[in-house]
Amino acid sequence: MLGPVILAASRSDKMRRFVSAAPGTKQVVARFIAGETVDDVVPIVQDLAARGLEVTLDVVGEDITTVEQSYAARDAYLELIGRLKELGLGARAEMSVKLSMFGQSLENGHELALANVRPVVAAAAEIGTTVTLDAEDHTTLDSMFAIHEELRKDFPQTGCVIQAYLFRTEEDARRLAANGSRVRIVKGAYKEPASVAIQDKAEIDKAYVRIMKILMDGEGYPMIGSHDPRLISIGQELARRAGRKLDEYEFQMLYGIRSEEQNRLAAEGHRMRVYTAYGTDWYGYFMRRLAEKPANLLFFVRSILTKG
Repeated sequence: MLGPVILAASRSDKMRRFVSAAPGTKQVVARFIAGETVDDVVPIVQDLAARGLEVTLDVVGEDITTVEQSYAARDAYLELIGRLKELGLGARAEMSVKLSMFGQSLENGHELALANVRPVVAAAAEIGTTVTLDAEDHTTLDSMFAIHEELRKDFPQTGCVIQAYLFRTEEDARRLAANGSRVRIVKGAYKEPASVAIQDKAEIDKAYVRIMKILMDGEGYPMIGSHDPRLISIGQELARRAGRKLDEYEFQMLYGIRSEEQNRLAAEGHRMRVYTAYGTDWYGYFMRRLAEKPANLLFFVRSILTKG
């Protein structure tokens, strides 16, 4: 039951100040966040690529309040793409974006977010890579899917994310699988009401498996976002039954979590992509990682109680 409490704390300014000032915070944040700048993250991308891993990069930050901040988010991604181009890393690294950063919640937010994300998607295509639109809370999804559909007219490789715990997701998965989309499936990390989302963990896992099967049997490119060994094994079996080759789907895990398993899957020939976040506005992202796994929270609590 700690998950909802932590998710609520992720939007508390008071908790943000407390966590940021705690003596052990920097140590724990470094486990999940690859750095604050492009210069910090580039060596990590190079190291992961050298080990046969692929990357999706997320410039963290969500709750913007001005149009100028949405432009800054766009420009941060364009800077990142420029660096990937210089280093020849376009084939190994894609981008993940949250449309809330691009102004989705502001006045005329749908149009603003589309206008901001389009040049990012275009720049990514120019260096041989692509962008995946992250899923956020359920109130944003109709807009996200509409932007995804619009972008795919010119950039059909643009991906999107679906969340297994939402009741709507099986229908979304069928539609996306039929039209050949790149789709990442995750369990879901936002606090959602029982009217729109499954609340029981075991039932979420069952939904995840049903949705994986829809994607594997479809025409698109499934991206299995999970650290759960059982779900990974089921995903491999569903891919085999669907007759998919190893380059016709991929696994994705978060930077700093189950690194040995990431290396093992890559060594077996699977496409293994590491979701790598960086940036100064790390708090909301970090708190959701704590909410997803109690062991992460215990590790953090022990660290913040450490003096010096």
